Amino acid sequence: MSLINTEIKPFNATAYHNGKFVPVSNETLKGKWSVFVFYPADFTFVCPTELGDLADHYAEFQKLGVEIYSVSTDTHFAHKAWHDTSDTIRKINYPMVADPTLALSRNFEVLIEEEGLALRGTFVVNPEGHIKVMEVHDNGIGRDAKELLRKVQAAQYVASHPNEVCPAKWTPGAHTLTPSLDLIGKI
Repeated sequence: MSLINTEIKPFNATAYHNGKFVPVSNETLKGKWSVFVFYPADFTFVCPTELGDLADHYAEFQKLGVEIYSVSTDTHFAHKAWHDTSDTIRKINYPMVADPTLALSRNFEVLIEEEGLALRGTFVVNPEGHIKVMEVHDNGIGRDAKELLRKVQAAQYVASHPNEVCPAKWTPGAHTLTPSLDLIGKI
């Protein structure tokens, strides 16, 4: 069964954010768009390239009213240590959520049980707490923040234009489709 359109399960976690340890929960997300970016572990190889790419595009997500939450099974202490020692990770201004109990990784169905690590999972959550986009990768495959930004824009567009859909490679301002009997077989 897919997690698409399901409500995220209740959770409580601690994040490292702007030099502090802060609580994050499902209640924190209410009323705004959120993106969860799961990754295997701090102090690894592909992870800093992805998280740095997100940091470079963070202002664009913020303009859309979107908060990014990176999540690994490390502790919030490990997140702070990584932030303090890596030039790439030091750029991060979004919350780095700790999941040492593995609860979040299990809830989002990205946990590799035998390793205690998460797969590379990306989830876009609407203001009502429902998952609208999900993508899960093998841990050797990095993600692209620009493509994630486009998917968020499409999800937001469809949410505010419920009779329209966004075709492949849609970008803001491009033509959308309005499904109807007249459109069948004409694309």
